[in-house]
Amino acid sequence: MNRPTPDRRRGIALMLGAGLCWSSGGLIVRSLSVSNVWEIVFWRALFMALFVAAVLIALRRRAAWSQVRAIGPAGAVSAFFLAAQIYLFILALRHTSTANTFVLMSLSPLVTALAGRLFLGERVAWTTWAAITIALAGIAVMFGAGLGAVPAHSQLIGNLFALCVPLAYTCQILAVRRVRGAAGAAPNLMPTILVAGLIALVPAWWLAPALTAGMRDITLLALMGSIQLGLGCLLMTLAVPHLRAAEMGLLALIETILAPFWVWIGIGETPGAAAVAGGSMIIAALLANGILGLRDQSANAAHRAPDRRA
Repeated sequence: MNRPTPDRRRGIALMLGAGLCWSSGGLIVRSLSVSNVWEIVFWRALFMALFVAAVLIALRRRAAWSQVRAIGPAGAVSAFFLAAQIYLFILALRHTSTANTFVLMSLSPLVTALAGRLFLGERVAWTTWAAITIALAGIAVMFGAGLGAVPAHSQLIGNLFALCVPLAYTCQILAVRRVRGAAGAAPNLMPTILVAGLIALVPAWWLAPALTAGMRDITLLALMGSIQLGLGCLLMTLAVPHLRAAEMGLLALIETILAPFWVWIGIGETPGAAAVAGGSMIIAALLANGILGLRDQSANAAHRAPDRRA
């Protein structure tokens, strides 16, 4: 089967759309009346699974179920850690600010690079080491605000939940790389997302004391599951053939930047001084690392390209 010809403009548009979808999560959670974490996870995971199932059936028809069964060990592990991220995201938002949650979640590329060096022996560029150092300083600033009274203690717990999101994402990527190295195949992303939703909703349904969400909350959670998460992941999947990894990482920062903005506009939640200072350090480190990585990729591609001059 021929691979689609890369279309960079289309990829950028798709990835910006994905970031726009993802960035709405904080505002939706802050707008809910229901406060039980397990019920929120249940409805979000349910609607995400229904949305992805509908997309798979529309695109693959009778082959949809066979694709779900074919995700293999890599897909099962990937789905498990994606389900963990669904829980951690809601738990983080329930204990800390939207800005803290999304900034700490955005550390995934740096955490994955560090883990790749430790567990897979992959080379890490000096620019990434510098970005990791600056990001660690930003994390220290943000966590320093959570070492005081009871509300601050809750913020510290929320920061820890948010920081666990990139750790779970890194476990997901490392497991896929190990299995791919042994079996030669990466999991199909959309069926994996569907399985992740199913994995997440079962324990959430069991842990929720009761499903008390009204029609307004269910509508918001349906938007969160299908549009914020499901459509966002679908758009990212469609962008993959058109963009390089560094470009996708840079464009994904739109989620980190917009999420606190929507919450500020919608309900007036403003980040504290520590969140602004530490978050600015982390975003600057990610931005610089992404730009330098993209430059290196372009230089390497130009070096490998054959001389076509007559």
